[in-house]
Amino acid sequence: MLILVISDFHLGRGKFFKNGQANILEDFHEDDRFVEFMEHYCSGKYYNAPIHLVMNGDLLNLIQIDLDGVFTHIIDEEVTVRALHSIREGHQAFFEAVKHFANTPNKKISYVIGNHDAGMAFLKAQESFREMTHPSVTFCFELNLGGIHIEHGHRFEAINTVPTQKYFIPGPRGKPILNLPWGSLFCISLLPILKKERPYIDRVRPMNMYVKWCLVNDFFFFWRMAWVMARYFIESNFDVYVKQNRNFKTNLKMLKQVTIYPRYERKAKSILKKSRETHTVIMGHTHLVEWRRFPEGKYYFNSGTWNSIPSMDAGMHAHTTSLTYLLIELDVKESKMKAASIQVWQGRWRPFREEVSTTAL
Repeated sequence: MLILVISDFHLGRGKFFKNGQANILEDFHEDDRFVEFMEHYCSGKYYNAPIHLVMNGDLLNLIQIDLDGVFTHIIDEEVTVRALHSIREGHQAFFEAVKHFANTPNKKISYVIGNHDAGMAFLKAQESFREMTHPSVTFCFELNLGGIHIEHGHRFEAINTVPTQKYFIPGPRGKPILNLPWGSLFCISLLPILKKERPYIDRVRPMNMYVKWCLVNDFFFFWRMAWVMARYFIESNFDVYVKQNRNFKTNLKMLKQVTIYPRYERKAKSILKKSRETHTVIMGHTHLVEWRRFPEGKYYFNSGTWNSIPSMDAGMHAHTTSLTYLLIELDVKESKMKAASIQVWQGRWRPFREEVSTTAL
């Protein structure tokens, strides 16, 4: 069986609104390439091949969808479904490509929920997504396939996660709403304001280096950003729907994670140590392609993103776009990985370029 892993597409309402105005919050501009990608893996020699497509979190940017011009952090099931439909309207070709793939013989799709698409945990949102794509799509927070552990990875950052038992909290009129972490609240309440001045701000990697760059090269914006963030950091601690952020220890972790870039290979090691059967860990979230080989033939992969990533010379708007994904050949009966590679999708006529490849010893 082949496993395809993609992550962090951050689909929004589309490149342009109905009135022709550009959508500065849209991060995904590769609909045509994705259509070619899906067509490639459900035609020719792949038509009857068993292929499992794993959407490993943040496929949809649900937390940055305004409804009737308003961004809200009171996100219930109805709000999520409305946001999902607005994304579908802005990326019709994308959803049709997923539907076409799912309707091809021996194809399966799993949706791993991340932090930007946390609302996909609502059952009605899952039903709506299935109606748009295929009834067989499954949803989860973690996926284990023959010794391969797949998750988005945001749970390792205090700024982007909440306790599992408090994923939903009572909202207005008793309706369950998402218990959003501070990072998501920042994306909803402040990021639209900052992106009006610096459209690339949320895509620069690593963020701590960008903050240092701003201090030297974009001084006034640095202090504006610092003031806005500090003010909201304080205000969010007193929001009735941000209960988990009132813990001082958690706040210290948040401050550390805003300034220090996470090393996910260490998290992968801890997952591998907990289970002898697990031989490979796959995550997303960081938007950076990574791979590590550990002793005893165990691996960690990060699938990266299809969004553009600005360079540190952000003032010149220089950026790179690499349409990366993971291709894994798995022996299902033996629960053994035959081969794994990081691929870069290049288009219909020259489908992909292999960046990193490994085979089981």
